Amino acid sequence: MLNDYYKGKRVLVTGGCGSIGKKIVAELLKYDVEIVKAFDNNETGLFDLELDLKSPKLKTVVGDVKQLDGLKRVFRDVDIVLHAAAYKHVPSCEYNPMEAVETNVAGTQNIIDAALVCDVEKVILISTDKAVNPVNVMGATKLLAERVMISSNVYSGENGTKFACVRFGNVLNSRGSVIPIFKKQIKKGGPVTITDEEMTRFIMNIHEAAKLILDAVSIAEGGEIFILKMPAVKVTDIAEVMIEYYAPKYGYKPEDIETKLIGMRVGEKLNEDLMNPNEIYHAEEIDDLYIIHRDTVENHLDFIYNSSEIELLSKEEVLEILKAIEE
Repeated sequence: MLNDYYKGKRVLVTGGCGSIGKKIVAELLKYDVEIVKAFDNNETGLFDLELDLKSPKLKTVVGDVKQLDGLKRVFRDVDIVLHAAAYKHVPSCEYNPMEAVETNVAGTQNIIDAALVCDVEKVILISTDKAVNPVNVMGATKLLAERVMISSNVYSGENGTKFACVRFGNVLNSRGSVIPIFKKQIKKGGPVTITDEEMTRFIMNIHEAAKLILDAVSIAEGGEIFILKMPAVKVTDIAEVMIEYYAPKYGYKPEDIETKLIGMRVGEKLNEDLMNPNEIYHAEEIDDLYIIHRDTVENHLDFIYNSSEIELLSKEEVLEILKAIEE
């Protein structure tokens, strides 16, 4: 089904060198696309991407979402834009708020403007659970990016560009996520730093995330927020399982690796939400997705999608996930 949808399509991925952007590019190249453009301001990352993927259908483009003229040039022959470029690290955005606004908000507006001028078929913003009830700069900028993206459908009309969003939680083993951080700490003999013993997070395998993003694109009609169904986990469980799993690999006994509570960082939440209380009245469930529509729906959800309110993964399930990442 997806191959039929993407057959002959020309797709551009902003943030193409990031963890999720790179995976989306790789997944797209498995289909019968005409071309995939990886757009990023990381020249070296784009060079490495070309070496890794070795595909004649891949075209790398150096550019910045803050530059509208450059976006217009590369959007001219594009059917679909997947907008993954953003500043994503909470502490970095807290201490560089204007840069976060320029990239995450103004950059998203530039994507929209370029898409409208160039008659792009669909634009999908890759968003985050931190955009729901935000308590930090990063989450606030992504919330505004979502609202700007969804509202831009009024400019394109019925037959113009379709704008939608995909929202999900933490992608396992992505840059800056807890798994590579904990792994480095264990390799050094500890301590493994934990912000709060009760902290929970939504998690997702990067392969699943990329596939479900591409599924959402194929069914987007404009104005939706697609929420990928995700399990949740206690961060302390991740730490404890990783210590048991990795300590022997690095020449330590698990009991030799200490954990250290360091407190929550500026802008950090104890638990995360994938949907706010008002959105449940607009949300329907379809296979692996929840879809938030602009209008209310009859068979809407009846629960709050909070990482502390759903059944958490067991340590055994966390271990299976770790083993899958290693393969």
